[in-house]
Amino acid sequence: MKHAICIEHISKTYGKVTALQDVSLQVNEGELFGLIGPDGAGKTTLFRILTTLIEPTEGSASVLGFDTIKDLQDIRNNVGYMPGRFSLYQDLSVEENLQFFAALFGKTVAESYELIEPIYKQIEPFKDRRAGKLSGGMKQKLALSCALIHRPKVLFLDEPTTGVDAVSRSDFWDMLSLLKQKGITILVSTPYMDEASRCDRIALCNEGKILQVDTPQNMTDQFKEPLYAISGPQLFELLEHTRNYAHTRHCYPFGATHHIIGDADFSPDELKAHLLKVGIEAATIEKIAPCIEDIFINLMQA
Repeated sequence: MKHAICIEHISKTYGKVTALQDVSLQVNEGELFGLIGPDGAGKTTLFRILTTLIEPTEGSASVLGFDTIKDLQDIRNNVGYMPGRFSLYQDLSVEENLQFFAALFGKTVAESYELIEPIYKQIEPFKDRRAGKLSGGMKQKLALSCALIHRPKVLFLDEPTTGVDAVSRSDFWDMLSLLKQKGITILVSTPYMDEASRCDRIALCNEGKILQVDTPQNMTDQFKEPLYAISGPQLFELLEHTRNYAHTRHCYPFGATHHIIGDADFSPDELKAHLLKVGIEAATIEKIAPCIEDIFINLMQA
């Protein structure tokens, strides 16, 4: 399968700070690929290198076969980029922003309207409203429309769902699925682990490193450690004493429960006996299937 994005041993430092450390990655043509990781993982730095805004300290990268340093203009003509912060012109209207970005690439809105229609029609009733007066979800749709207006072959979306409501997040991923069907390669970053399942493949990243690359399904299928959820009325004490149990490898808060990664000798009954000795009687323990967040935490602790 042909690669749309190739990253070879990329590192980026700012003085004594290392933002990326020996990152290698390939994204296939037509793939919806997710970079999953918390703030400070290096996602934005990698996006800025791939979109030719900064140069790497070491290594090389190419997009559509174009080198990010030597072929800067070729890349800019063929990619769309939606940065993490809303970066459109706040004093221009919705329609004026769209026309402006089309004109930058020598296009008209009409030429690409078929591509952006499913997205833009949701905000078209507000086309005369200033961009700065839009809601978070509407800003998101306008930014995506502007990133697509020149019909790019590769789309870079840096944390596009941060700060928007759950419904807008879901709608946005539905829009990405439609764009993928049109053959656009999409690289999207997000700190939300639950969004990983919407991607064809993902890279889990932290502190400038890639921890694992695979499909979400393969990652969960390959998780072999015993995994349990424990709940009870004394959550803080439950966390502390569960961590002190001899066969607990990791225990961490997860919503209204704690998740436990045990070793080969982990026993729920033994853990309950251990908790009874310290006065915790109402704990409920059940075996559960892993999610991407469990895998990420396990990799961080390895």
